[in-house]
Amino acid sequence: MTDLTRAHTVDAVLHRGAARHPRRTALVVGADDPTTWSYAELDAAVTGAARALRGLGLRRGDRVAAYGKNSDAYLVGYLACARAGLVHVPINFALTGEELRYLLDQSGASAVLVDPALRPAYDAVVADHGVDVAHVVPLRDAPGNLLELARDAGEGPVLPEGEEPVADDELVQLLYTSGTTSRPKGAMMTHRALVAEYLSAITALDLTADDDPLHPMPLYHSAQMHVFLLPYLAVGATNHLVEAPDVPVLLRLVEERRLGTLFLAPTVWVPLAGHPDLERRDLSSLRKAFYGASIMPVPVLQRLQERLPGLGFYNCFGQSEIGPLATVLRPEEHADRPDSCGRPVLLVELAVLDEEGRPVDPGGQGEVVYRSPQLCVGYWDNPEATAEAFRDGWFHSGDLVRIDAEGYITVVDRIKDVINTGGVLVASREVEDALYTHPDVAEVAVIGTPDDRWIEAVTAVVVPRPGAEIDEAGLVAHARERLAGFKTPKHVRFVEALPRNASGKLLKRELRGD
Repeated sequence: MTDLTRAHTVDAVLHRGAARHPRRTALVVGADDPTTWSYAELDAAVTGAARALRGLGLRRGDRVAAYGKNSDAYLVGYLACARAGLVHVPINFALTGEELRYLLDQSGASAVLVDPALRPAYDAVVADHGVDVAHVVPLRDAPGNLLELARDAGEGPVLPEGEEPVADDELVQLLYTSGTTSRPKGAMMTHRALVAEYLSAITALDLTADDDPLHPMPLYHSAQMHVFLLPYLAVGATNHLVEAPDVPVLLRLVEERRLGTLFLAPTVWVPLAGHPDLERRDLSSLRKAFYGASIMPVPVLQRLQERLPGLGFYNCFGQSEIGPLATVLRPEEHADRPDSCGRPVLLVELAVLDEEGRPVDPGGQGEVVYRSPQLCVGYWDNPEATAEAFRDGWFHSGDLVRIDAEGYITVVDRIKDVINTGGVLVASREVEDALYTHPDVAEVAVIGTPDDRWIEAVTAVVVPRPGAEIDEAGLVAHARERLAGFKTPKHVRFVEALPRNASGKLLKRELRGD
């Protein structure tokens, strides 16, 4: 298999690990009656699946959509695409109808790997929207699934005779942005960019072979796949993969298996912090806790630190276009800067620029911009968006941050989420943190709504805690004690749940009606 070690490709990360420690357990899949894979077994399955995909007639650079929940087959599918010279297109499994059609069409997918449980949603898109994907392969739990094809693929080379080995400057994945403010865009990720990001993650997050990590967040999302699962495979860890972040199941597994690290989006840390099992489970094996993908409310973080004082928290910040890890706040840095997302990781350079493109002074705020080998090479079939994001020698993130004299940044808001009220700009996060200190607030999102007098009115959308008795006047009074008058919500709406995508990102555009 000499063609797999010529370049720094994504699949070579696993292949080299299998060569170093073939019998070590690479993957434990499922909460109950789990399936176990050694590094050698996983590497062989990837080779078989790559051979099977090329055997369908797929050609170098063809896009292969993945529409499924967490499973061993999902991971094998991603790495098989990498080994076969195909471009993997992860799709949010919660998408249906027009949103699903858009990603399949926009990516130009030639094949789709689909969970049988999600096949009806896919078939409905075919029937209602005329989507035409040449090859449909079940990921698992059905005849002819990807793992069966991998076992039956036979021997021989993955690539056709005469085809050049996969190079690290080729595309390996289209990472679609979450579409919180506009139509999703497909960030074109090369092998080289993602392998660079894996190195940054390993060094910034102190990942080791002995960490015993638990992976519950969706693998279609770049954070779980590229900040944790692949880097942990690179260092030889035993990875525990479950289908969904069910809080009582996660806490039980940490106790029963004596697991050491856990990554969750803040939308899962929030309910975990208030779950009764947090008090009764023995979580003493847990040494590292990672959060990211959206902003963590500081009061929730402080609650977790009080309950688990020996646990080191890492704040991971970035975006899909950079693989996605850009900055990290380490455990020893949390005491002085609990709301910061840290400093840039090993292979990322950043700057904070004002509206004229000039670096801001320490204490100032502006847009954070990046240079890095981790960056995507542009947006798939979208030259206008590429030109807008990559300009003046930097990638423009769209995130408004504040930077201090030591280079630590603190997210103020997405630039599009800043509220202009009476000509004064208000960061929604600051208002949200104030409201999270109210004991009857389970979740809150702050947006600007049109107002004849104020341009935009600061408006809080609140999910009350079960059984709580809370009203608008009381919540506004609570906020007024903690915020300047112009930042205090002028309106409060109570809802049962906030709109989020499956990776936990809040969809403020839906609240605003964009």
